[in-house]
Amino acid sequence: MSDEATTTHGAWTPEGEVPPPAPKVGEDAVISMLKTVFDPEIPVDIYELGLIYAVEIEDDGQVKVEMTLTTPSCPSAQELPSQVEESIRMVPGVTDVKVEVVWDPPWDQGRMSEDARLAMNMF
Repeated sequence: MSDEATTTHGAWTPEGEVPPPAPKVGEDAVISMLKTVFDPEIPVDIYELGLIYAVEIEDDGQVKVEMTLTTPSCPSAQELPSQVEESIRMVPGVTDVKVEVVWDPPWDQGRMSEDARLAMNMF
């Protein structure tokens, strides 16, 4: 057996050994990270606000998110998608993130979760 070693996923493995697979990205982990992103004008996270329309996770760790904003003139239009991307990149196993802002269907308060409505005193 050779003394040579190779690196895979940042870890040294003896030549000929199969490295462990990269962790599989779970939807729960991605959603947990989305819940750490808040609209600065509203004290509720963007997931509970209903701003996330779709989360797609590929087997290779690529994540695509479709999201919207409360209005097209939202002052956070530039920062929120970037924060979403940054938060998802922290999930183990994520290899790439694409965040797409969509306007159809338009967001309305009916997309908010019950928890978000309670937090904002909207019964």
